[in-house]
Amino acid sequence: MGSALACHALPVTGLKMNEWAFKGRLISVRVVDTPLGRREIVEHPGAVAVLALDREGRVLVVRQRREAVGKSLWEIPAGKLEPGEAPEEAARRELQEETGLFAKTLVPLGAIYPTPGYSNELIHLFLARGIKGIAEARSEISQVRYLSPRELSGLARAGEGDGKTLAALALLQLWEQGSEEP
Repeated sequence: MGSALACHALPVTGLKMNEWAFKGRLISVRVVDTPLGRREIVEHPGAVAVLALDREGRVLVVRQRREAVGKSLWEIPAGKLEPGEAPEEAARRELQEETGLFAKTLVPLGAIYPTPGYSNELIHLFLARGIKGIAEARSEISQVRYLSPRELSGLARAGEGDGKTLAALALLQLWEQGSEEP
């Protein structure tokens, strides 16, 4: 997979407004002066996440090692946007790359900023309908399985889940209750 760092980080002290402290393969860090003080902003290309359900209403999740937290987490298939790629196109690509599955239709559920305190990452959430294929672990995925919403909430309480999965599930549940429409 190559080196995780494609460049060298610069010390944050001594940088002028709007200078890059770090430019990497996936993210970059920009230092900006705001009315509230100096901030380090993580620049991210954006991402997608796909909520796919089986006939019993269970959620397709993948187990993937997340080095930032030092362990593997269960989460819905997801990945970053490539330059110029439309979110729906990226969602189809990520679902297929990570699980081998194809969706007939992708319904936008919404978009979230998972960490707006320091990052501009925007994750586009989709509901996959008309799933075709057999789910199998691919790419950086170690396992694929279907879990009930209750099991997913248990994972979140145990620190084994992630926010985008819970956000997508909550948006779907609101839509199903008639409170919201995607």
